[in-house]
Amino acid sequence: MIETLGIEIKEVSDQGVIAVMPVDSRTHQPFGILHGGASVALAETAASIGAYHFIDQETELCVGLEINANHIRSKRDGFVTAHATPSHKGKSTMVWDIRITDEDDRLICISRCTMAVIQKKQ
Repeated sequence: MIETLGIEIKEVSDQGVIAVMPVDSRTHQPFGILHGGASVALAETAASIGAYHFIDQETELCVGLEINANHIRSKRDGFVTAHATPSHKGKSTMVWDIRITDEDDRLICISRCTMAVIQKKQ
């Protein structure tokens, strides 16, 4: 999905994740504006990569457990940027807050994603 939607990860650190996605025919809904599902896919991608940064990648996996989103403003073209920051980093769950903004730093979407941390099957 990352490749299909054109999502690019720009930064991964202990402070969070920054990811960018184009607003174009790949991410439009039928009426020519950014699809809410594309925003949610961007948000969960950023949260997933952020959670992966903190887990023991040899023995653990992280998977989406819950996500919600409030779509604040529509967008027809250009790019949107997700800024994902960890609110809770537990042993079995992590909670991420994701703010998606446009090129002028206007808020497009607010999302919260809970990630489950699970043990890899051997």
